[in-house]
Amino acid sequence: MIFFVVDAFLGKLHVVWKDVDPDSLSGQSEKIYSPGTWSVYKVIQPSRLYQQIVQQIEESVQKGVLKLGDQLPAERELAQQFGVSRTAVREAIKTLHEKGLVEALPGRGTFITNGTSHSMRQSLDRILKSDEASGTAWLVEFREILEPEIAALAATRAGEQDIAAMREAVRVMDSAHRDPEAFIEADLDFHLALAEAAANPLILSLIDSIVALLREQRMQIFYIDGGPARGQSHHKRILDAVERRDGQGAREAMRLHLGQVREDSRKPVSEPEPEN
Repeated sequence: MIFFVVDAFLGKLHVVWKDVDPDSLSGQSEKIYSPGTWSVYKVIQPSRLYQQIVQQIEESVQKGVLKLGDQLPAERELAQQFGVSRTAVREAIKTLHEKGLVEALPGRGTFITNGTSHSMRQSLDRILKSDEASGTAWLVEFREILEPEIAALAATRAGEQDIAAMREAVRVMDSAHRDPEAFIEADLDFHLALAEAAANPLILSLIDSIVALLREQRMQIFYIDGGPARGQSHHKRILDAVERRDGQGAREAMRLHLGQVREDSRKPVSEPEPEN
């Protein structure tokens, strides 16, 4: 028996020689027939380049090759690695961001995050912006409940790399008292390093979900007279307790730090000094 089958993908007409009962073809419209054979697979449509990049990066995350907080190579380097244009890479990063799998930080790069943190971040942002007058107090209270215990865990679980990251963040803050962007990013790095040292992915996900809110809060406090210096003094006490593996000391140092944050959040903001 002869069958004429149109290949929708290639736009060709195949002549299929097959001894088949025509009645058996009912309900088989989704099958593909090629000369002399049956196939249960549908024609694969070519995916766009950026979709293939997204798939590979997603698989790397699922397999643990890329981990939460890892930085992706720069756009030009990714384009070279994948053998595609920078436009395709840019579209892939945009898609990954929409899925909540990466976050682009201005001046720093693109980092692996996770969908859970992304969804939580959006929810928390909506809650706080629904009542901005209370939002700052809510955020401080949230931190007072969570971060002292994070500091205590970090003191008992931190590895050398974690402690090195905290030291580096403190070093950057020491040299950035007149550079709000650098100081605030190093401040965030310090608290994220504590969360990572706690070695609990749920904790890290919670802290990651409020990073944008913390950045806004820190920007306000940076312009409080003496705010950065007071914060840095507390950071050093927390780091000292972690280095000594003193869980109770780290907990208490963090409580004092967040008390300072609460007080500074209530103070009027000073006008930024003009740049020379």
